[in-house]
Amino acid sequence: MRQLLIEVQLGKGKKIIELAEQEFQGANLSQTAANTSRGEIDLVIAYVPNSQVEKFLGELEDFEDLHVTLIPRGVMPLRPPVDEVPDKVIDVEPKSPLEVFLAGLQSVGSWKGFIAYAIAGGIIVWIGLYTNSSFLLVAAMLIAPFAGPAMNFAIATARGDGLLLKKSLVRYVTAILVTATVTCLLSLILSQDLASNSMVESSKVSSVSVLLPLVGGAAGALNLVQSERSSLVSGTAVGMLVAAALAPPAGTLGMAVALGMWSMTFNCGFLLILQLIGINLAAAIVFRIYGLSSQGARYKRGSKWIFPVTLAITSTALAILLSVQFSLDPDLQRSSLEQRANAEVQKVVNNSDLGKLVKSSVSFTRADIKDQNTLLCLIYVQRPQNITLSDRQISDRLTEKVQNSLVQKDFKATPLVSVNVLKSPSY
Repeated sequence: MRQLLIEVQLGKGKKIIELAEQEFQGANLSQTAANTSRGEIDLVIAYVPNSQVEKFLGELEDFEDLHVTLIPRGVMPLRPPVDEVPDKVIDVEPKSPLEVFLAGLQSVGSWKGFIAYAIAGGIIVWIGLYTNSSFLLVAAMLIAPFAGPAMNFAIATARGDGLLLKKSLVRYVTAILVTATVTCLLSLILSQDLASNSMVESSKVSSVSVLLPLVGGAAGALNLVQSERSSLVSGTAVGMLVAAALAPPAGTLGMAVALGMWSMTFNCGFLLILQLIGINLAAAIVFRIYGLSSQGARYKRGSKWIFPVTLAITSTALAILLSVQFSLDPDLQRSSLEQRANAEVQKVVNNSDLGKLVKSSVSFTRADIKDQNTLLCLIYVQRPQNITLSDRQISDRLTEKVQNSLVQKDFKATPLVSVNVLKSPSY
């Protein structure tokens, strides 16, 4: 429940108490006379369920010279009968739509702090990518200011708030540009010549990449609407989930520009656009399900057409991006194709009598070979006993089998295979 401090004209307090108790499940209601700069008033203290807050405030709009203070903290009003108290305490409701909206507006802090965090996040993500340090990438996700603009963009979509929609989009783009610019400058200043393994991995796109922003957007929205006592996941963890989809690609984007690796730049740009669209689509739908609409108590600037139009544009854009992704094979499906190719390699080796599979790894490389997508396959097999073939013959035959199988499966890549034959120790 939420606590409301309501200031109203003298003599109107009793009517508000009756309204709260009879129609909005108000609890522990009280009224007292008070003095303000406006003169004598009735001060009403009311405790109202989260789901009733916005409706209650809407009914109060008819009262003149009304001033309301909403306490954004969960409270536990205990009232007789005593034996019902435990059941009432565990009945935790989501936040009111008005509270979610106002919290989103409050999160739009000053530009100085926002830019400072974006710069700090860019420096840390560059170090993490340059040195292949995963823990630094995690640290960058914690401070990169991506989650706030992404969630506010979704709130603005659900509310139909064009002004907030514009501000959130500007902040989102600014955060990406600042992060990419910082990493680009650091790569140029320190004369980086080669792409690190972390950069290569961060720029890879999977056929299931769209699931991360959809899940991240839904999780972020759920975290914002859930009461603080009903959520088992911290806001920091959810914010990190959103940033995980954005910080590494944004950092890699700037570094790829500095290195002139335009294919990697394209992949990172594609990922960033996919993340924004996916997060907004999932989060906006969740917000609408939990009651955020274009018009509400003490909120009149929402436009009804913005939500359906933005949702249509977002859905269309997502469909176009997925169409582009699956048409540019293998450029925007490298991660998924690596898994499929590795499964095919293991199948070929296991079905042959030429060796026992020890380990195999398959990856697309960034080799600068014109008109060629290089698929590097490293295979380690144990030499079987009682076989007359030499190690070289085993290697050549397995190489031919694997290459033929991958070509027949049409992976649209040039498979370069290296088979290493290992001998077990003789006792």
